[in-house]
Amino acid sequence: MSNERNPKTDPGQPRVYQIRIKGHLDPRWTEWFGGLTIALEDNGDTLLTGPVVDQAALHGLLRKVRDLGMRLISVTSVEPGQADASDVKR
Repeated sequence: MSNERNPKTDPGQPRVYQIRIKGHLDPRWTEWFGGLTIALEDNGDTLLTGPVVDQAALHGLLRKVRDLGMRLISVTSVEPGQADASDVKR
């Protein structure tokens, strides 16, 4: 029997989200966005990826995007392992 938590069956496990915004965001903003990975895409978008503990934390991140005046393109919940470090471009 494993002691690992399954995010599909354990509501206490943080969900991993990808937040896509229009324009490039400097990687120095990583700490301000709670440690989310910042990936700059070739099409000019920025992809913020990482675990978010709950809906309140997600809304807080979205508020930060708004406060920067950046256009929100999408918010997607992804399966753990689907958004791995090999996708990161810096």
